[in-house]
Amino acid sequence: MSSKAVQDFYPDEFAWCYGCGRLNPDGYHLKTVWEGDETVTRFTPRPYHIAIPGYVNGGVLASLIDCHGTGSAAAAAYRAEGREVGDGPAPRYVTASLRVDYLKPTPLGIPLEVRGRIKEMKGRKVVVDAELSAGGEVTVRGEVVAVQMPEHLRPRGE
Repeated sequence: MSSKAVQDFYPDEFAWCYGCGRLNPDGYHLKTVWEGDETVTRFTPRPYHIAIPGYVNGGVLASLIDCHGTGSAAAAAYRAEGREVGDGPAPRYVTASLRVDYLKPTPLGIPLEVRGRIKEMKGRKVVVDAELSAGGEVTVRGEVVAVQMPEHLRPRGE
């Protein structure tokens, strides 16, 4: 397992995302790492991430799939370039499409795990399949289509 999280290497100006930005004091601070050919992140929902008593809000679950997907795309780009995570700044991806399927309610207050698999890489686009599990049981599946950040969103000089 690689202990280097791709989000730790996002340039500062792109490290503010609510889900994965290390500089957002109120965010989730997700960390995407490789475990073999899969990416993984873990997150324990807080009591205020509630939907109904005992269960996690669906929007929170979608954002976990979303941010893990873009982090997985960046990790895959490192590998495609023959680099290790942390070998220079991480390429930054944004979401072009997000599909989330809720299979069953996700319990609140236990650690959640999101695993990603790279389904496709083509040009600036990476497609990531993701599964979110609670206590070893898959409760959410999703697909993220991530694209490398467009030029007009990048700071000058990058």
